[in-house]
Amino acid sequence: MMSFLGEFIGTLLLIVFGGGVVAGVVLKETKAENGGWMVIASGWGLGVVFAIYASANFSGAHLNPAVTIALASVGDFEWNKVPFYILAQLLGAFMGAVIVWLHYLPHWKATKDPVKQLAVFSTVPAIRSKWANLLSEIIGTFMLLFGILAVGANKFSEGLNPLVVGGLVVAIGLSLGGTTGYAINPARDLGPRIAHFMLPISGKGSSDWWYSWIPVVGPILGGSLGALTYKAMFKHEVYPLLYVVAPLIVLIIIIAVVTEHRSIK
Repeated sequence: MMSFLGEFIGTLLLIVFGGGVVAGVVLKETKAENGGWMVIASGWGLGVVFAIYASANFSGAHLNPAVTIALASVGDFEWNKVPFYILAQLLGAFMGAVIVWLHYLPHWKATKDPVKQLAVFSTVPAIRSKWANLLSEIIGTFMLLFGILAVGANKFSEGLNPLVVGGLVVAIGLSLGGTTGYAINPARDLGPRIAHFMLPISGKGSSDWWYSWIPVVGPILGGSLGALTYKAMFKHEVYPLLYVVAPLIVLIIIIAVVTEHRSIK
């Protein structure tokens, strides 16, 4: 029960800080309006830090189904606990989004753009291109899981690991986040998207369900490949799932490149 509570509270805090900073920057008439991408990336990174500190002793602070599935795929987590963790993460993300909605209550009516409203809850691609967007999420989450395992292989003073992981998330946001908004976490996107669909937000538009599968599938594939690759390269442990995930991602890369090439013509 404590592990469920840890994942729930940790993911809730992640969304309160992460969704909260997006709301402050994109919603109208806030004091942080137009704060920019650096503010958003920093807010998400610090949100990750404090969410990990709050939950690590109880659940290991996965806070992300892509992390949970990736760790299970390389034998570092029990498969039978995966659904339990993912449920806690989704519920935490949903409730975190509700808290953000309540906190910025007067600002939804002031914000006439429904896309900006949705951006507080879930990711919206800068250029809508299905396969390229999917590839962006794969790459970003590959870097996240590869980076997390690399961080874990180093010795830091006690309690510093969350700060390093938060820095990794900031780096991903600044370097790779400009294409899709770097969900890199299915719960971070899907839980708040469901909240957006259910909440009585003034002037809201579509919850963009057509796009919703990309920030779920992309992070799961990318995160799993990141963990599998790290284990194969540095631990000399090759798991059978690598021979499924790697060719699938190669196929996605080919489709994305061919699709973009045809669109140029």
